Amino acid sequence: MTTNEKTLAEQDDLTIFMLVKTMPEWLAMPVEERFGHFQRYVTPLLKKYEQTVRCRIFDTEFYSARVTDVWMWEAKSRHAYELIVEELRETPLWDRFFSIVEILAGVENAYARNYDREAVSA
Repeated sequence: MTTNEKTLAEQDDLTIFMLVKTMPEWLAMPVEERFGHFQRYVTPLLKKYEQTVRCRIFDTEFYSARVTDVWMWEAKSRHAYELIVEELRETPLWDRFFSIVEILAGVENAYARNYDREAVSA
């Protein structure tokens, strides 16, 4: 792989912030049932794409009424992330148990990389 090809491959990394809101049907379920749905629908997807996609879940209901959770997806492959979304859309998690409020995708330090500069961070 040439240096240019390696740089282009690295630029495929993507972080996606999926802002979601729990629906009344979800909140009406016992906690064990909620965890069961994640085990049934999310765990197999994370295992299937474990080499290319990672998910972290942040609770925000303490500080926001519009969004109750942020699902942060870290993808080494944009296509793998797209495939996960396609599969999630076929489950009751998508727009039944959770309302997908907004999806924000970003590339960490793209500005620095695009200008061949060192990223500013603390």
